Amino acid sequence: MKNILIVFLLFNSIIGKSQDNMKIIYVYDALCGWCYGFSPVMESFHKKYKDSLDFEVISGGMITGERIGPIGEVAPYISWAYKEVEQTTGVEFGSDFLDKTLKEGSAIFTSIPPAIALSVFNNYDQQNSIQFASALQKAIYYDGIEPKNKEAYGKIAATFGMEATLFIESMNDPKYEQMAQKDFQKTAELGVSGFPTVFIQKNGMYYKIASGYCSFETMESNFMTVKNQK
Repeated sequence: MKNILIVFLLFNSIIGKSQDNMKIIYVYDALCGWCYGFSPVMESFHKKYKDSLDFEVISGGMITGERIGPIGEVAPYISWAYKEVEQTTGVEFGSDFLDKTLKEGSAIFTSIPPAIALSVFNNYDQQNSIQFASALQKAIYYDGIEPKNKEAYGKIAATFGMEATLFIESMNDPKYEQMAQKDFQKTAELGVSGFPTVFIQKNGMYYKIASGYCSFETMESNFMTVKNQK
């Protein structure tokens, strides 16, 4: 089980509800292109195991602090890197992102607004957080919305049965930014240095079953290895 890292934590309350239950923790970032490519894998895994496992999505905070800036600053990198993501994962980056948002270059790239959106969503409907996280990434990398576009996040929330105006108002509540910052802190405490990363929590320990993009079969194999451990 060489690709599985056992993470020993000295505290039990960082994430999860009980040491006696298994739980999947998905650490992602809405601006991570490889997380966008990983979304179909994560959705498939959730669909198969949602009735037997709890799931939690944590925003990693990839673009924060001094990293925040116009997307044009990283456009040269994204312009070739997205092709590798497409070829490896099968996802498609939309023309509204590539030919408009990316080329125009002025949209501010920041992980904070989508992390706040996830915090608001988790407060109302954590059971569907995997799908909501995927929808955020599709909105950014296919539909080309700017990461600061709260109105767009409200529209996404409406597709999950929430009231868009109330969702946007909630995004302006400082407590949800604080929740997002706690997610960033959890990411650091878990020792995550890249995205996507998936853990299974079992009996008070955290086992890494995905680090970076991997196939459904690989992650499921890692999961079953941990699950069957005594």
